[in-house]
Amino acid sequence: MTEHLAAETQHLTTEGGTLAYEVVGSGPLIVLAHGMGDSREAYRHLTPALVQAGYRVAAVDLRGCGESSTGWASYTRTDIAGDLIALVNHLGGPAVLVGHSISGGAATIAAAQAPSLVTAVVELAPFTRAQQISLGDLRVRRFRRGMLRLLGAGMFGSARLWKEYLDIAHPGPKPADWDARLARIDALLREPGRMKAMQLMGRTTPADAGAQLGNVRCPVLVVQGTLDPDWASPEAEGEAVVAALPPGLGRLEMITGAGHYPHVQFPAEVATAVLSFLEAVDA
Repeated sequence: MTEHLAAETQHLTTEGGTLAYEVVGSGPLIVLAHGMGDSREAYRHLTPALVQAGYRVAAVDLRGCGESSTGWASYTRTDIAGDLIALVNHLGGPAVLVGHSISGGAATIAAAQAPSLVTAVVELAPFTRAQQISLGDLRVRRFRRGMLRLLGAGMFGSARLWKEYLDIAHPGPKPADWDARLARIDALLREPGRMKAMQLMGRTTPADAGAQLGNVRCPVLVVQGTLDPDWASPEAEGEAVVAALPPGLGRLEMITGAGHYPHVQFPAEVATAVLSFLEAVDA
């Protein structure tokens, strides 16, 4: 399930720049969108299971990330949603959208804005709602440690602090390719414009995504790791996202021991949750 499937990089030129993506497999379309400071390689361990299950899987580099162009006018979730809609149109949708972190919010917006193109949404550790941090939250060491490094990486454009955050966001045993992946992320962030893109994404608010939760019309799976440092209570955040959706559309799946990257740490468990959800959607 963790075998990486090599695919040729393709490009989609839009009004604001060029998006890089790759497609493997055949069948119904699933589009995978990663979180900030990353690239489509984040799904290297999840993609094979989806392909084996009979899906055509497209993994995209967000604007400013991976092999996509830099210098975009802005990097909001609404912007990213427009990119995802453009890619689904280009590939011949409809599609299931899978979005991690900032892209979870973007997938929500895309589903609300283009209901005919989005059959279901999977939000992995999503930032889909505006956050309010309490004093009680700051007493949670895991949350406090992660937040300090996130804020520092964004404020100072520090690849070192970002890598320290990633270490906290992947609690417990690391993936076998951890060192190589960290080196790749570091190399990407040192390319002109990429750290700036991450900083600008980090400064955007999830309010645009939160405003669209009630307008979603397709089923939504929210996946949270029990040890995600981005929230004092990841389960409470997941429950809040589900509660803001129209009744009966959302469900929450908790991945025990996972941090902010459940699809990297526990790809088999995430694949099982996603495929079970999609079977229910099809039924």
